[in-house]
This record gives sequence, C-alpha cells and structure tokens, in this order.
Amino acid sequence: MSNLIQLLDRPIAYQPAFANLRVGKVRSGATAAILLSQFVYWHNRMDGEWFYKTQGDIKKETSLTRDEQETARKRLVSLGVLSEELRGVPATMHYRINADHLEELLLNSVDKNKKKAAAEKTRKRDVQNGALPQSGNKSGNDSVCGNPTNKNGAMPQASLRKPNEQPCGDPANFHTGDYTEEYTEICQVPAEPDEVSDPALLVLEYFNRVTNSGFRDSKSTMGHIRARLGEDYVAADLMLVADCMTAKWANDSTMRDYLRPSTVFGIEKFGEYYELSRKWVSDGRPACAGGRWLKPGEVYVEIDAAERDETYRRLFSPDFKPENRIQELAARHKTRIGLLNVSAAMAAWRSVWKQAAEQAGKEQEAA
Repeated sequence: MSNLIQLLDRPIAYQPAFANLRVGKVRSGATAAILLSQFVYWHNRMDGEWFYKTQGDIKKETSLTRDEQETARKRLVSLGVLSEELRGVPATMHYRINADHLEELLLNSVDKNKKKAAAEKTRKRDVQNGALPQSGNKSGNDSVCGNPTNKNGAMPQASLRKPNEQPCGDPANFHTGDYTEEYTEICQVPAEPDEVSDPALLVLEYFNRVTNSGFRDSKSTMGHIRARLGEDYVAADLMLVADCMTAKWANDSTMRDYLRPSTVFGIEKFGEYYELSRKWVSDGRPACAGGRWLKPGEVYVEIDAAERDETYRRLFSPDFKPENRIQELAARHKTRIGLLNVSAAMAAWRSVWKQAAEQAGKEQEAA
C-alpha cells in the first residue's frame, strides 16, 4: 500500500450543522464544529461515557492547533454541548458530549432555517406578483433602485449594458420566469449589519439580559470587560461566567448586589469564577439555593425550624394530628424516633423533617 493512501486512513466526519449552533450571542463556528464532530465520534464509541484525549491526540485527528482547540472547547462548553472534568491521578482532562442539549440546539437550528426559507419563498412570490414598484412609478430623477440617474443623460451609455437590458432590471422587457433572478442580481438589497460587532459590547449586552440589569457602556465598566478579553478569554467565556454567577447569586438577598461587571469581570477573582463556571457546566448547570448547588432531581425547600420543633413537641401526645403533608410524612418515623435518647431523637427528627419537606416539595412540583 502506498504511503499516500495510508495518510488518508483516518477521515474526519465533519457535520456542517455543528457550525451553526447558537445560544444567545454565542455561535459555534467552523473550528468548533470540527472538534465537535470528532468528539461525537468518540462519544458514540464510548457509549456516551467520559473519554480521555490529549491535545496531541486531537491535533493528530483534526490538525487543530493548541490555540484552536482551546477556543473551540471554550465555545462548546459555553454552548452547553461539551462537559469537561479533571479525573484520575495525575489529573487528566476528560470529555463528554451533552447529547440531549446538542439535539435540542440542532432542532432549533432546523426550525430557524425552515422559517428563513419560508420567508424567502414568500418574498420571491411577492416579487413575481408585481409587488415591487415599476419604473413608470418613479420620477424622472430616480432609477428603480432608488439611485440618482446620471445628471448628464437619462440613460447610461449603451456600451455599458446589453441591448435588451433595462436599467436596474425594469421588468418590461424580461420574461416572467427570469424577472426574479435579474432583479435579485441587479437591485440587491444590502444585507443588514449585525446589531453589535464589538465583543465587549456583546458581553455587556448579554450580562444585562441575564441579570435583568441596565449597566451602561461606561469607561469603567468596559475597562473590566476589555481587560479580560485582552487576556486568554473570549466573549463566550465571560458570558459563561455571567450565567454561572447569576445562577449562584440572583436569588441570594445578600449576594445579588454583587452582580455587576466590576465584581464579576474584575481581575481579582475572575479566574476563580471562570473555573467555577466550567465545573458548573460539567455538572449540568444546576440551580443554586440556600447557598449551595442542588443535586440532580433535588427540590430545595425552606425549612421552617419553628414548625419543626413545635411538631416534635406535640408528636408523642395522644391527640396529635398532622396539619399538613410535611407533618404527615415526618410522623411516620414516630416509633423509631421514640426509641432514641433525647439528643439522638432531636438529631434524627431534624433529618426526618428535612427529608419530609423535600418529598412534599417534589410532590407539589409534580402535581
């Protein structure tokens, strides 16, 4: 077998759809799509479990450089389709594809493309039905495209266009079937520019949206954002930190006042916040309540200590009757708790009450 053919032994199954994944202002792009395509390959080979790849392995398989790999990974983590976790001794980076979230983003992309195609079809139909203005409706000083005519003559020089071609695609001398194509080519409407192209402004706009705030692009605020972008971080990294710290602080009356760019993007703790955010994504973006991240399936409930202690005092009286679902669930452990000494019984009751409150919360949420 020739050496050339051997070089072609390991193809990359590139999925173009992966390049159009988007969450808010974060978009995957072609480089991230290459890495994601290869990771999906290994995801399937590992039955959806964690897999280990060095940067050297990835470079051999995709030809992506170290910087390209880092940027692509950050984007995929920010999109929520890739989880990263340090495992083993010594610790090595392992990866896992969040297949459900990836499927959701792909389906959203398909829906958007269908809507765009339908809108384009409607536009072309309107053009063919004569919805666009004819040249006869324009004044003598304007062309069909809305550009002023040559002030030295009503018509351009004959040598500049074909004998049967009208200025700006006047439909008078065209067959109906060719009109749309000619109009699109000659009177192309300029594409609208992106709303925001400055990465720092994108970050500020995203931060205001997720935190429901209205910080302005002042010199101080933008200084913190631009400083982080001037380091090894991209806009998607800052957006990820905004998501994580919002989840952690938004419902905390003490910490929510710290949800401001100077704190979240400040140089003092941004590195720590970024590492916390990456772990948060790896854990599935859990909710935060009571100052801690909730476990999968866990429902947070506020413990009413006064009701808990009062119920315990009445628990062993002959006329005790549960007044709500939490008391009913907790009272089922009455016999076991009654066999313990006072100190152990109180400790067991607190644990039982907490479990009963969580169970009642789950039942209420499922109802």
